[in-house]
Amino acid sequence: MKAKKIPLRKCVVTNEMRPKNELIRIVRNKEGELFVDPTGKQNGRGAYLILDESIINQARQTEVLNKQLQTKVPDEIFDELLTLSKEK
Repeated sequence: MKAKKIPLRKCVVTNEMRPKNELIRIVRNKEGELFVDPTGKQNGRGAYLILDESIINQARQTEVLNKQLQTKVPDEIFDELLTLSKEK
């Protein structure tokens, strides 16, 4: 029997390829709304981050999400990501 292929995605901070289920997706939809997508299936432009506190803080400092999503990412998104990283 053939092994199931695991989808890989790249973290925008570390440029490291990881299985999709190890990353968290941040989405900007057509209406310009930004939100965290834990399912990874919402419509819109997405950027993936490793769910780790140091990487989330690095993303906030370097503003890499602003460049990837082509908009200003509010602090509430980063706060939500930090909360999710502590729950994991």
